[in-house]
Amino acid sequence: MKTAHDLVLAAKAHCTEVTVERAPDVLRSAEVIIDVREADEYAAGHLAGAINVPRGLLEFKLSSTPELERRDMNVLLYCKTSGRSALAAITMLNMGYLNVVSMAGGYEAWVAAGQPVVKPAQPAFD
Repeated sequence: MKTAHDLVLAAKAHCTEVTVERAPDVLRSAEVIIDVREADEYAAGHLAGAINVPRGLLEFKLSSTPELERRDMNVLLYCKTSGRSALAAITMLNMGYLNVVSMAGGYEAWVAAGQPVVKPAQPAFD
């Protein structure tokens, strides 16, 4: 019986991953950046310009959002540590998307590398 870890390893073996060090270059050419984490994770902080499409909704959002239907657009995917984004990359490749890249190490590696993130402003209660 396969485990989630087995599925992630298989996905990583069949999708393109980019390191955090190379990710800024990929970001410049990305037409869409998709954060496949859950909404609360995205709300706590995300990459600038990223849209939130949780992995569990990915196929449905891609199929019902005209701006995401073009199969040749450059897509960068990320999640917390890169497991969900690798699985999402395989899903997108299976759906016919041609230029899909997953960020190795995910959001945690991005933050650890000191890269910029967007965090919501917290209200001040003075």
